[in-house]
Amino acid sequence: MTSRFTELAIDCTDPDALARFWCSVLDYEAREEDEDGVVTIGPPVTPGAGSQRGPVPPTLTFARVPEGRTVKNRLHIDLSPADREQDEEVGRLLALGARTAYVGQGDESWVVLVDPNTPDYQFC
Repeated sequence: MTSRFTELAIDCTDPDALARFWCSVLDYEAREEDEDGVVTIGPPVTPGAGSQRGPVPPTLTFARVPEGRTVKNRLHIDLSPADREQDEEVGRLLALGARTAYVGQGDESWVVLVDPNTPDYQFC
């Protein structure tokens, strides 16, 4: 038996804003918000899907933390458009508030974007 990847926990300064952004990006919906402001989002619930074998789309949990980030992220999320070309999807994500970032990618075919809450100075 193996394990399944079911949740990614993300520390941030504005859980509500990031949850709204990622719901729009992934076509997810808010699942839960607790009294501490932790917001969990996931794909729309399909009746009976909990017992299915195979890939399970992970939920994302956003938790407010008081301290700012001081070093580079050690994790990033790779996305691939499901129903359109890459340039169309990049345009959609930019319209949702994402920003482009240069991290030394050169002439690669992939595009680096940061979410609306990531300060510019972290990519200098």
